[in-house]
Amino acid sequence: MNTPAATRFSEKLVAAGFLLFGSFKPEDKDQVPKTGTGSAPKTLLIIGSTGPSLWPAFKAAPEAEDGKSDPMDRYTRRVLSNLAADFGFEPLFPFDGPPYHPFQKWALKCGGFSQSPFGLLTHTTYGPWAGLRAAFLSADELDISIPGDTPGPCISCQEKPCLTACPVNAIQLDTGYDVPRCLQYLGGTPDAGCWTGCHARKACPVGQDHAPDATNGRFHMKSFVGLA
Repeated sequence: MNTPAATRFSEKLVAAGFLLFGSFKPEDKDQVPKTGTGSAPKTLLIIGSTGPSLWPAFKAAPEAEDGKSDPMDRYTRRVLSNLAADFGFEPLFPFDGPPYHPFQKWALKCGGFSQSPFGLLTHTTYGPWAGLRAAFLSADELDISIPGDTPGPCISCQEKPCLTACPVNAIQLDTGYDVPRCLQYLGGTPDAGCWTGCHARKACPVGQDHAPDATNGRFHMKSFVGLA
């Protein structure tokens, strides 16, 4: 991808609410599928978003108001499939499956991410608000440099405020994230502050400028419990 093409690609991603988190050259151990032509891809790009980046673009899209299920996934598929086709990529999505592709493994290989105590990846710039939305496969070996390609913040975090922020202690360092306990609390506490966004994620000191607002956070929490 030459410089003008890379610039156009980045501009179109941003206009649609997405970001390029990084890329790498796949190896057999990475479990990256072959392209539609049967060849091994030479580059994998990780496409993602944050709360403030994606929400305005999504809310202006028809999927946000059509009343059908999984509106954000459908918006993501439509927009990123078209964008991938325009630039000669093949898209993969984390919500396609089973079997599901190892998106977290791929993101960790890009750099800048670390595994948080509550299971999500945390990014050195975007904190726990970096959502993985797609992977683009390229038949060409692309040289794409992403600033901040360093180990994620959880590795060096000493205080770990995410462990004490949950009101029902659903996150433990040794056992991870107790999803049933979280869901039980949300189901029985309709006025819980968690409904506007997970307290553990809000407590992370990294990337707070990229956190969703209350309306955006409520949308994602409703999706999480199966109400949207």
